[in-house]
Amino acid sequence: MTSGVAGATRVLGKNQGYFGLPVRDELIEEAVNGTETPCMVTAWEPTPDELARLTAGAHVHVRILGTAHPPIVVEVGNSPK
Repeated sequence: MTSGVAGATRVLGKNQGYFGLPVRDELIEEAVNGTETPCMVTAWEPTPDELARLTAGAHVHVRILGTAHPPIVVEVGNSPK
């Protein structure tokens, strides 16, 4: 998968030896934390092989490094125009 998000405001992990994950900082309205909840948004674009596997029923795996993390939201973005 390739990663990137329109309007990225920073890149996470690059100085730690990872490829680097572009993120966009946002404020959202969230049911538990209320209005102006800070969050980071990124996007993954599946390669043709990954897209074929997803179409064939493969699952999306989200791996969190470490033993604890804050809540996350996984959702489908808008269709490309």
